Amino acid sequence: MSKRRAIISYDKLSIDQKKQILRDYPDGYINHLTTIKTPTGETLDALIWETDEVIYLVKVSKIIPKAKPVAEVEEDDFDEVADIKDDEAEDEEDDDFEEPADDADEDDDSDEE
Repeated sequence: MSKRRAIISYDKLSIDQKKQILRDYPDGYINHLTTIKTPTGETLDALIWETDEVIYLVKVSKIIPKAKPVAEVEEDDFDEVADIKDDEAEDEEDDDFEEPADDADEDDDSDEE
């Protein structure tokens, strides 16, 4: 016997049904949504959720995250580096890297002769 199929809005699910969806999708269901185009041309996102008795097409409205307001930052908030010029900073960075020695190549050639 085939399962009954139903279309329902997420908002109209019972508390128990919402809890069961959370148990079935512990990492969230956002990656399991399907985009459906209605005959009127409207697109909606839906979750195909299967229980023992029913296969639900749960209509979900995607929540677009709002951008957090950027706090104004004043120049006084940053620590100043004492009297380091750009040239000196570049010299310090160059000292961190050593160039490979060419002596190793010459030793390898002497073994072949």
